[in-house]
Amino acid sequence: MVKRKQENNSLNSTILKGIAASGIAAMAVASFAGSASAESLLERIKNGETIRLGFSNEPPGAYPGANGEPLGVLNEMTLDVLEKMGTTKIEPIVTEWGSLVPGLQAGRFDIITAGMWIKPERCRNVLFSQPIAAEKGALLVPKGNPEGLHSYQDVRDKALTLVTGAGYTAIQDAQKVGISDDKIMQVAGPPEIAQAVKAGRAAAGALDYFTATGLVKKDHSVELADSFTAPANYPAVAFPLNQQAAVDAFNAALKEYIGSDEMMVVFGKYGYGRANLPDGSKTADLCKG
Repeated sequence: MVKRKQENNSLNSTILKGIAASGIAAMAVASFAGSASAESLLERIKNGETIRLGFSNEPPGAYPGANGEPLGVLNEMTLDVLEKMGTTKIEPIVTEWGSLVPGLQAGRFDIITAGMWIKPERCRNVLFSQPIAAEKGALLVPKGNPEGLHSYQDVRDKALTLVTGAGYTAIQDAQKVGISDDKIMQVAGPPEIAQAVKAGRAAAGALDYFTATGLVKKDHSVELADSFTAPANYPAVAFPLNQQAAVDAFNAALKEYIGSDEMMVVFGKYGYGRANLPDGSKTADLCKG
């Protein structure tokens, strides 16, 4: 009996050791998996891993090519900077403008390259790089500008409807000058803005200058309101709130890139010039409003 008990004890000991060893192995695997999942965006860039770019279909700022490749001035500039940081592996993810910030927060993509303007309300939800360019918005009107519109104030004073994209800062800009919410039509994006103006459902459309210019080149039934007055806006690349190290590294590479011959080739390709280079405004100040 004693011998049997000793054998049982020995067996139990062996089983316990096996369980312990398995537990240690499991912990090691879990630790490794946790370490991998906790890898920062900057580490992934430096390691040459695939970085997912989120943007909407809004040429010439950012849009997908025939094979889904990321095109547009903001996309191409971002690709140049990321290459300097260590990676050329990119996965483009196209979504509607209003889904960009929620998508970034949900981890659907790593950065937003849609040319999003730096605004205080956005700075609460994303981290912006330093400005990549400076641009003014535009007012899209029917050919001949029959209502004589040159500002948001003109739209307000004539009690007309302004159309813009859902999530665009033009909504806040229009509200600030007193255009009532029932006179602000929100649609999915630039094609819908142009269609609303053409169909007479809105007297004018508000969007960024270069996207508006692209629409006018394709459709001569609309034009840009001449002498449109609006403050400059500053597009930038947006990162998740917990990726400050990636933002800092991106800004360091961007500093050497801004105004370079390499950048101006990309600018020129899409109709931008030196007048559209950042004017020295800083993200920290723009986030304060």
